[in-house]
Amino acid sequence: MQEQGAVQRHVRPRAFAEAEDVISALLSAPGVQQARVQVEAAETKLGRELCARLQPFQDRYDQAVHGGAAARLTAICPGKHGRWGRICVLPDGHEVSMEEPHWGRNSEGQPIAWVGSAPDDW
Repeated sequence: MQEQGAVQRHVRPRAFAEAEDVISALLSAPGVQQARVQVEAAETKLGRELCARLQPFQDRYDQAVHGGAAARLTAICPGKHGRWGRICVLPDGHEVSMEEPHWGRNSEGQPIAWVGSAPDDW
């Protein structure tokens, strides 16, 4: 029993490290890099187009963060790409009720809109 646990503690991190190496290799391929640039450009363009209409949500989010309004923050969409500095500032359920993509600011502070979500630690 102890041996099985020891093997699992050794094998799992190794498998994750190997998977991360494969993912990194794929993501660094020239075609993937070109696609990434095109997707980022489209997300930035859409983010700018939606800015006039959705900026009040960013303002409310900023006020909630600075004022410590936890209740208001819990009502915000859980959609995010934490690794890329994106947090959706729209209300939870906006994809259905407002039919809007995720929207917020990127790590450089520019408006950005995106579809889909990824956990912070991915």
